[in-house]
Amino acid sequence: MVYIYKKMVGGKSYYYLRASSRKGEKVSVKDIAYLGNSIAEAKESLSKLPKYKEKIDKAYRNIGLFVESNHFLEEAQNMKLKADPFLGEKLAEVEACRLHYSKFFGKQDPETKKEIFQNFLVNFALNTASIEGNTISLTEARDLLEEGLTPKGKTLREIYDLQNTEKVFNSLDFTKELSHEFIESMHDCLLENIDSRKAYRTRDIIVTRSRFKSTPGHLVKLDMDLLLKWFNGNRRKLHPFVLAAIFHHKFEKIHPFMDGNGRTGRMLLNFILMKNGYPPVIIRKKIRADYLDALSRVDSFFLDAAEPKQYLPLVKLVAQELTENYWNIFM
Repeated sequence: MVYIYKKMVGGKSYYYLRASSRKGEKVSVKDIAYLGNSIAEAKESLSKLPKYKEKIDKAYRNIGLFVESNHFLEEAQNMKLKADPFLGEKLAEVEACRLHYSKFFGKQDPETKKEIFQNFLVNFALNTASIEGNTISLTEARDLLEEGLTPKGKTLREIYDLQNTEKVFNSLDFTKELSHEFIESMHDCLLENIDSRKAYRTRDIIVTRSRFKSTPGHLVKLDMDLLLKWFNGNRRKLHPFVLAAIFHHKFEKIHPFMDGNGRTGRMLLNFILMKNGYPPVIIRKKIRADYLDALSRVDSFFLDAAEPKQYLPLVKLVAQELTENYWNIFM
């Protein structure tokens, strides 16, 4: 197997074609060709290695992902981005995804874009529902959302969970602004045929398996007023990605609905990202424990607080989810 390896020496990048092989339990690794000190040089050098062409062709997908992601990473780094205390070293990686999303993905053929978004949507719907306990598998989710085939042995709630997520995501209107009406309408559509309780709750609730107390029922509307005021007051102060991640936490802390808060919160997270030109993100079920832990770390802070020290773990987790999954889905 061959792949591209990036080595950093004195702040400079050096790219190598590296080969790995296994003999029994022993794995040997060696650099077989120097490719240059920029991704452009590496890309050109790959076409001049006939000796390794067969191996390079077999690893086409992984090498292509590396080349494209690093090309846009270098482009982002050359923008001399203003340091962000919340994103830290993840800033350039997030901006690389944004650049590719706008410059490359955004210019794809409409049918290609539709297919890629459908693949994203299957994975997003599955994971956001699975975090809340949905047991539908990836294959079943794909059959349901792409072929209309109902999975056997699953509840109607589980099925509507995914179908409603697809419908709401596809109907997002980015000309609209966040408002009480917008948030309540999104929630009601996500919970259609699942839970008839609409609008903000007025009763107290206990969030199971959580380490925080949600807003008392009689204060939900007031806290949502404060949240929207905080959002509008910080939309030009905070990096858009940071704004979306922190808003997500504050929304979940309030827990304004009787049910469906997690699914609504993650949909709102993506609405804010996409409205600001960033690609949507999938919070994967497999990191559920880390995700809930990152949310719980800042549950003691007021709705108008946003200190980098406290929010750094959450923002970085959301950034990590974006940068780890973006290239596999949108390239």
